[in-house]
Amino acid sequence: MPELPEVQTTVNGLNATVKGRVITDVWTEYKSAHKMHKGSIKEPAFFKEFKKKIVGEKILKAERRAKNILIHLSGDHTILIHMKMTGHLMYGTYEFNKKWTPTEKGPLQDPYNKHIRLLFTLDNGKHLAFADMRKFAKVTVINTKELNSSPHLSHIGPEPLDTTFEYKNFKARLETKPRGKIKTVLMDQSVIAGIGNIYSDEMLWLSNVHPLSTVSKIPEINMKQMFKGMKEVLNKGIDFGGDSTSDYRNIKGERGKFQSAHNAYRLTKSKCKKRGCPGIIHRIVVGGRSAHFCPVHQTLFK
Repeated sequence: MPELPEVQTTVNGLNATVKGRVITDVWTEYKSAHKMHKGSIKEPAFFKEFKKKIVGEKILKAERRAKNILIHLSGDHTILIHMKMTGHLMYGTYEFNKKWTPTEKGPLQDPYNKHIRLLFTLDNGKHLAFADMRKFAKVTVINTKELNSSPHLSHIGPEPLDTTFEYKNFKARLETKPRGKIKTVLMDQSVIAGIGNIYSDEMLWLSNVHPLSTVSKIPEINMKQMFKGMKEVLNKGIDFGGDSTSDYRNIKGERGKFQSAHNAYRLTKSKCKKRGCPGIIHRIVVGGRSAHFCPVHQTLFK
């Protein structure tokens, strides 16, 4: 699932390509009668309202909140997109012949980019296409003034890269779950926004903390290393254009490069990269999610 750096990379791409453009049409093949999709474009009746609210409106700017993309429109509406596991937005020119395909050669023709489920037509003749192989993504539209109080965002914790988010805030947020396993707590969006499987593994590797450690038992020195590591890996993820270990692609349909900088994530059975450490990276399951770590230099605090 795309995490903070992948979502921020997409938002940066949107602001560079579609900011100021007017949406002239929208198409989707999402369709579901299941009640869990009520209030999203997967509900056919909602999609009709979605189309009425966004067609003819100008894209003012894009922002990120946690793992959500927010596309602010004229008319006081915001399109909210959560990419879930396999979603990503791309900008280009597409044509329809049984399915949407890009007209230009290049990265948009990557096989991971072919599963177009949603497509916005813009006033310059180009398109904003949303690929989502597994169809798990969430897309809805919200009154901009009600955005932060909506059920999509109201429960989310603070942004880890905000300049006002200091070590004392980080520690206080983690201590709201004192008995929790640190890997699980770091990925809890109500605690801190935007961190998932990839970047939690990398943070814990840098701070010498085992993923099963109990939050309240982690020493101050390791907590401070974790806070520093969080800022470092999230900013590095953005600098590298996100992580494309799986499906994620940027606005041009290109792969990110953070997967080349992993120290732990998906490096099972590899030699630990920490200088002087003889450890081998292991994989375990924590709270239903995989965790990759070095059992030699990452201490279990419990």
